[in-house]
Amino acid sequence: MEVLNSFMTWIFKNRIGQIENFKKNPIQVQDTTFFELLEAGRETEFGREFNFKSIKNYDDFARQVPILDYEGIKPYIDKTMRGTQYVLWNTEIEWFAKSSGTTSSRSKYIPVTNESLENCHYSGGKDMVSLYIANYPNSRLFAGKSLTIGGTLEKNPLNPQGTARAGDISAVIMQNLPIWAQFVRTPSLETALMSEWESKIEKMARETMNEDVTCIAGVPTWTVVLIQRILELKKAKNILEVWPNLEVFFHGAVAFGPYRSLFKELIPSDKMRYVETYNASEGFFGIQDQPNSEELLLLLDYGIFYEFIPMEEWEKENPHVVPLAGVEIGKNYAMVISTNGGLWRYKIGDTIKFTSIKPYRFKISGRTKHFINAFGEEVIVENAEKAIQFAAEHTHATIANFTAAPVYFDTTGAKGAHEWLIEYHTPPSDQEEFNRLLDQHLREINSDYDAKRYKDLALVAPIVHQASSGLFELWLGKKGKLGGQHKIPRLSNSREYLDEILSLNNSQAENIK
Repeated sequence: MEVLNSFMTWIFKNRIGQIENFKKNPIQVQDTTFFELLEAGRETEFGREFNFKSIKNYDDFARQVPILDYEGIKPYIDKTMRGTQYVLWNTEIEWFAKSSGTTSSRSKYIPVTNESLENCHYSGGKDMVSLYIANYPNSRLFAGKSLTIGGTLEKNPLNPQGTARAGDISAVIMQNLPIWAQFVRTPSLETALMSEWESKIEKMARETMNEDVTCIAGVPTWTVVLIQRILELKKAKNILEVWPNLEVFFHGAVAFGPYRSLFKELIPSDKMRYVETYNASEGFFGIQDQPNSEELLLLLDYGIFYEFIPMEEWEKENPHVVPLAGVEIGKNYAMVISTNGGLWRYKIGDTIKFTSIKPYRFKISGRTKHFINAFGEEVIVENAEKAIQFAAEHTHATIANFTAAPVYFDTTGAKGAHEWLIEYHTPPSDQEEFNRLLDQHLREINSDYDAKRYKDLALVAPIVHQASSGLFELWLGKKGKLGGQHKIPRLSNSREYLDEILSLNNSQAENIK
């Protein structure tokens, strides 16, 4: 393993020069990507419909090609899933990433081309390791195994007799990994791709608890569930008693802030490192490249051309859209992508804020559909996660999951409020103090919310409920959304999710009685 560790470390260091190139020459690299994508899309059905051949520059592209959400691009994806090729891309598409994006009842299917798999998703994984090794040259990452928690695969629902398959992007990636990558990871591929999550966690725990795991890559939620089961099986106090050489957790999909205290309990070591990634079914977009900063480096040579809609333009019929060269530090933008996966001017649904443009670094600020703006308060996911983390840290609580929604004005003249449902791993030492700090910090970081809370003008103090243990997981299971890329909606302007989960929580409490 020592020889392997030295060899693999040397290989991954070689990528750093290319990363430095797009950091120093970001606009040139994006221009190259833009014209390569246009060339690839020229003879596709989509490219002919929007006359890619006549596009000479970005202004032509912005004028001729519409901004699309999933509903807009879905007919082209559905046609591809039914077996017609060269609709969105100029090579055959045999894989589709299944994504809910939210926990809505209808799944989304994102095409995964050979080019996006190799030059985007795999490049992201390689660069994640390359940057980590560059930051920590004494790492012994490859002296042990990497534990990866994947999703599941299924038949193509629109053409079950065909050869194309669908599944969580993590499962698609695992299924296509080269042999050398399979050698350094755990659990077995068969276990990693199991579809029934309760059985999967159990088998993963039993397979991995006797391995020398040095690295974990996955979603915080499922990683916690797996670690807790391993601790039960091994009768250990913390996971370092099981994996003493564990050194890094590469995490993504949900914000890590609310989970940080919990992971410190499970992995009580100041030497443990946490690296955030921003990867989705649609592509791999960012990596935390600096040891002492939570900013993410925007990845610019992965076959993705980026555009951005300022959030004040979001609701407009013809919003002002800017390419990378036009972004400003500190503004909230919705991201639009054209990719080597066959997506064209696609609104991914995420919002980001740039913290730097030399190089381009950013923080994820939320989702275009995940916010509360019932009273003009414009609370985004980033605000909620900071506030709940602040309250948790000051009351010694650790958060497992949460969701929030507005309480709207009613005919009695009652004021509005925000209603929170929080599942704790460790409850706060003082629930009332937690509630006060949550409200206080939200006021400190969001002036619109503060204005509405002023003297209870429009909003009264938040209503906070404690969820029963495992409630959110139970709800996802009942929705048929357990595992994979499915996430709890943190915020919603609608009460649909909150009312469903509250009802389930109340029925759980009644059963206990």
